[in-house]
Amino acid sequence: MTSEHVQFFHDAPLDAAMSESLAQHGLTVVAVGSASRAHNDAWLSAVARGFLEDEPSEVRREAFVGHTAHRRKLGVYDSSSPQPEIPVATFASWATELTVPGGTVTASAISSVTVAPTHRRRGILRSLMAGELRTAASLGLPVAVLTVSESTIYGRFGFGAAAAVANWEIRTRRAGWIGPEAPGRVDFVSREQARQVAEALHERVRNTSPGEIALPGGHLNRFFGTSPDAEKAERLRTIQYRSPAGDVDGLAVYRVVENPHDFSESTLELSWLLAATDEAYAALWRFLLEMDLIAILRASELAIDEPLWWMIADQRAAKITVTDHQYVRILDVPAALASRRFGTADTIALEVDDPLGIAGGTFVLTTDAEGRASVEAVETPPPGVPLLRLGVRELSSLFLGGVSVSTLARAGRVDADDPARIARVFQTVGAPRLSFWY
Repeated sequence: MTSEHVQFFHDAPLDAAMSESLAQHGLTVVAVGSASRAHNDAWLSAVARGFLEDEPSEVRREAFVGHTAHRRKLGVYDSSSPQPEIPVATFASWATELTVPGGTVTASAISSVTVAPTHRRRGILRSLMAGELRTAASLGLPVAVLTVSESTIYGRFGFGAAAAVANWEIRTRRAGWIGPEAPGRVDFVSREQARQVAEALHERVRNTSPGEIALPGGHLNRFFGTSPDAEKAERLRTIQYRSPAGDVDGLAVYRVVENPHDFSESTLELSWLLAATDEAYAALWRFLLEMDLIAILRASELAIDEPLWWMIADQRAAKITVTDHQYVRILDVPAALASRRFGTADTIALEVDDPLGIAGGTFVLTTDAEGRASVEAVETPPPGVPLLRLGVRELSSLFLGGVSVSTLARAGRVDADDPARIARVFQTVGAPRLSFWY
């Protein structure tokens, strides 16, 4: 994706229906640009309040303007408020690239969604979300994506849980290693050295990992504690894996929490692990699991089908919990489905219901032996073709391959003429995953 595409999305005019809806409640929605430090400071204060954070420091405020310049930031203002300069609702989005099975698709990534508790139940979130989804669709972005703090909010806007993550707690001394011996070497590097190679390494990983998006601005500095507003960055340690050919194929960043009662029973908290090869994956995990003085290793935002499960001798050494993480909202059914690859050659029909009226309709999906798809909008489903009736929320959950059509049919979430046959069309090789929050 080019910087021109990102800027085009950033500068798009506000949806007229959204502005009118909010105006009926005496509210004004405004795009908050990066030129005004005062406007950005007030917007950040509203976001911090919405996520129950401390009032931002001066250092954080100064850094914020730079690393969010690419974001399309909206603020909703109440002129009758005692603090009219601070928005009563916030919304941010930016154009990015989402990896899908066998390809990529342009997406609107959404973040910093807040509504002040003083202004609840006025339809503010609905106006903002519907308006910005319409804008993204009108600009040709086939999907929207977000990570959520409250998982029950976004289904009514057509978002479906699409990429779950696993959170691990491993008793390292019990786990044991039965995985392969990697031929390269693991070394400690500075946080700055890791930061320099992380973006290119993430792109290598992302292009083969459905569910991942391009790294948002500012995230690398957050991961490695290399920005002026980083808190307790000195606690972070970074390691890299280098192949025999000399290529840096893996990175990990972690911190250690000491056990005050027994130093040899400390806990390692893994923040982020990137591995572009199987050898890098094995080497980094083995190094972390066999580190001296560590009794517990905690890691989050892992895939639900991690190979690590088959690399430890005692699987009962690991406690794993699975949670929803990356949500997807399809905005253009033909463009979204044509961007990915499918499991088998077939023809099926889809009847999609969209409560916001953006992506509903009836479609015929035809896939070939290579998994490529063509999608045609039709008036009625053709006879003899198995039909899948579902909401855009459920189609969005199916999009990355994180759930089977058969499973959704058994759960009563979709109605399928032949669930097993349709499931084979949507099946994927591995589970989707997103390795960070945004």
